[in-house]
Amino acid sequence: MTKLIDMSIATALDHLEKGTFSSRELTECYLAAIEHGGSLNAFVTATPEKALEMADAADAARKSGDAGPMCGIPLAIKDLFCTDGVKTTASSRILGEFEPAYESTVTANLWRDGAVLLGKTSLDEFAMGSSNENSYFGPVENPWRAADGASRVPGGSSGGSAAAVAANLAAGATGTDTGGSIRQPASFSGIVGMKPTYGRCSRWGTIAFASSLDQAGPLTKTVEDAAIMLGSMAGFDPMDSTSIDRPVPDYRAALTGDVKGLKIGIPKEYRLDNAPAEILNLWDQGAQWLADAGAELVDISLPHTSYALPTYYIVAPAEASSNLARYDGVRYGIREAGDDLIDMYENTRAAGFGAEVRRRILIGTYVLSAGYYDAYYLKAQKVRTLIAQDFDSAFQDVDLVLTPTAPSDAFVAGAKSNDPIEMYLNDVFTVPASLAGLPGISVPSALSDEGLPLGLQLIGRPFDEETVLRAGQVLESAAEFTHRPTEWWKENA
Repeated sequence: MTKLIDMSIATALDHLEKGTFSSRELTECYLAAIEHGGSLNAFVTATPEKALEMADAADAARKSGDAGPMCGIPLAIKDLFCTDGVKTTASSRILGEFEPAYESTVTANLWRDGAVLLGKTSLDEFAMGSSNENSYFGPVENPWRAADGASRVPGGSSGGSAAAVAANLAAGATGTDTGGSIRQPASFSGIVGMKPTYGRCSRWGTIAFASSLDQAGPLTKTVEDAAIMLGSMAGFDPMDSTSIDRPVPDYRAALTGDVKGLKIGIPKEYRLDNAPAEILNLWDQGAQWLADAGAELVDISLPHTSYALPTYYIVAPAEASSNLARYDGVRYGIREAGDDLIDMYENTRAAGFGAEVRRRILIGTYVLSAGYYDAYYLKAQKVRTLIAQDFDSAFQDVDLVLTPTAPSDAFVAGAKSNDPIEMYLNDVFTVPASLAGLPGISVPSALSDEGLPLGLQLIGRPFDEETVLRAGQVLESAAEFTHRPTEWWKENA
């Protein structure tokens, strides 16, 4: 079974086309892996019956010559995407029993192309976190463990999806990235994570955190798999006012393996004084790999980088405060009794939201309040514009920007739970691209001194995912990252 599921989406598609195995057989293997991987706590809801039904439909479509580009591939879906008739919780108590009567556009696109739903994966509640310790359903375990054997976090907020792919519980998974929530868990979990340009994938039917930042993307084992998945996920959607009406390229065809002549920007502001030497050394190595492949390295400046993290933690909580106001116990979700309407609101939201969500709602409400809107929120939006202008200026001279993905490898569970600022610093390398709405990818590139994965990040021009993916595959080829976690969770099954 392990050999069957420890393969890329591209390889699985080739075998399905040849008839080596059926989608049902492949799906049964993944369902068995999910059952044995319960101690990872990656899934909130498994959907075995639906998965087999969809696999049979995929097999029938392939036999009739009507196979889509994802036909028969079993996927895990972050529990932020609404799925018709399947529980969608955002890993929050307040939506613990919510079953949508509609399908998100991103998942509908995947099902249109023949993909199979294995289940819904855990996340930091409402996508607020960098460790997947904030889920109402308990923390997710990283499949990777260092030599000391301590439990490590998988990153967040898409930690359940990242863990599922890293542990071979799914061929690929969807994630969402608001400030790094695809790229950072990909780095921590030793897989590929792609955040497309803001507006490339529809947000319709995806539970909102920060509407001007949220963007769906794939988590996969290889860059080629990310290209395949993104091709199905992306596309214009008239239901989403932020969706951009432009053709979706053939991302897979863009993977030429050639980066000769590309100019790669190396931003001096990302070379943090307190960054571990192994992170900086890997960054230098990644730059050398691209140079050896024919790219030109260019030193660049992104002068407002130091303001990106505080800007993000004003803008994102402000939008979260507005978006989460709808969860009041009146229309859907849980309801706690109260002496009057206001009491009911307060009781419901206090019981329904976890500590981190409450913290961000309070921050967001504060910065939007009278007397503080101009001082905080409006000023943050102005700085956000300056950050975007920094990238615009840099992309006059370079094609891509290379940085580390995260400032460390996966940290020990609980190590940063009591220090929100320390936790927020995990997003230091990923937030700037999110504020500018740019595409970015994290590629697993080495093991740390602790034996844990480290990723490198490439950032590209708006809607130039092809170049990001092309250079990402060159990095992937040079890094030759073939490491896998030991399957300790099977011993606990």
